[in-house]
Amino acid sequence: MGKVGAGGRSGGSDKCDGISMDSLITAAAWALAAGDPLGALKRIALRDDAPALALRGVAMAQLGDFARAKALLRAGARAFGPREAVARARCVVAEAEIALASRDLNWPVKTLDAARSVLEAHGDQTNAAHARYLEIRRLVLIGRFDEAEQRMAALDPTSLPPALRTAHALVVAGVAMRRLRAGAAGAALDQAERSAREAGIPALTAEVETARKVLDAPAARRVGVGADRALRLVEVEALLASNALIVDACRHGVRVGEKVVSLARRPVLFALARALGEAWPGDVSREVLAAKAFGARQIDESHRARLRVEIGRLRAMLRGLAQVPATQRGFALTPERAAEVVVLARPVDERHAAVLAFLSDGEAWSSSALAIALDASQRTVQRALDALAAAGKAQAVGEGRARRWMIPALVGNTTTLLLPTALTRP
Repeated sequence: MGKVGAGGRSGGSDKCDGISMDSLITAAAWALAAGDPLGALKRIALRDDAPALALRGVAMAQLGDFARAKALLRAGARAFGPREAVARARCVVAEAEIALASRDLNWPVKTLDAARSVLEAHGDQTNAAHARYLEIRRLVLIGRFDEAEQRMAALDPTSLPPALRTAHALVVAGVAMRRLRAGAAGAALDQAERSAREAGIPALTAEVETARKVLDAPAARRVGVGADRALRLVEVEALLASNALIVDACRHGVRVGEKVVSLARRPVLFALARALGEAWPGDVSREVLAAKAFGARQIDESHRARLRVEIGRLRAMLRGLAQVPATQRGFALTPERAAEVVVLARPVDERHAAVLAFLSDGEAWSSSALAIALDASQRTVQRALDALAAAGKAQAVGEGRARRWMIPALVGNTTTLLLPTALTRP
């Protein structure tokens, strides 16, 4: 949180009750840097010069009124003169962060990139780095982890202020959690906690605490005969590194160690693999397998014939990992080298669990943003949202293009606006 556009026009030598306009702008900027938007507004709420408009936009963003914040920042950017390119660029970066926090993933990335180039050209390395982190956080949200890690590797956070060092550590932790690297995520969160304490911004500390809760929360379930228990991320990481044949219902695949067979585009084969994995070391009847794979209520000879074909395809897909021998009543799953078979399921059995996972971050998502993040069609996402709303698991706010979706009960503040700051204490 911090100063946007305060380096531009400040009202000259105008006075207000004996206090210079420069002093009011500086005091408001410091209030925002300390996470006190109301204190900032007390100083500049009635002003409409460019720096005040920009700072009012930041304050409204910190208060959660994103629509008003964007309007004020755009007005501030227009009000800055042609020679105040840095101030305008800072407004663009602040607006980009508001777009990220409001999950407007269609916000023009090229505009942010251009603003970052302006900041770098004028020596504002802190705000330029902040723009880079916004770009990386968007990549993480839409699942482009390889690109996010490549960009992170090119950044050195040691020279950055504490707030941006916290942002860096949070991004590292977020990618590590999605990569199922619990140890690396924990170390990054330790660093984030230290930097957040140094920054002294309560909302930033709260974001780190929320990330810690995510790391410690159940990440999956171990399902099987007589076993159904929640697993934390560190336990999932250990399980994936073990000598077990894992039927992964989170990613729809079968794996042993580093060898992975994806069945994400073969739903029938995965349904068969999961049913066989859940019954291990026992077998599954043909009737049950046909019902799970084909959704058939009454099994006839055509279903039995189709089952034989699909079992043959499953055997071919799992060659080298497991065999699928026939038994007297059906089929069984027998690992070739693994010591056991484990089914790894989502923490909650929900058809639209992926949509719920994004909504659980506490932010308000548009259906278009969810479609980008999930790499799915907007119509598919909308059907999922309607189903979740009918079940009371999601709710809509607003109408038309302004409609946003969230879970009914929001707990904590999971995302804080790390708005740019160029302030240095005298």
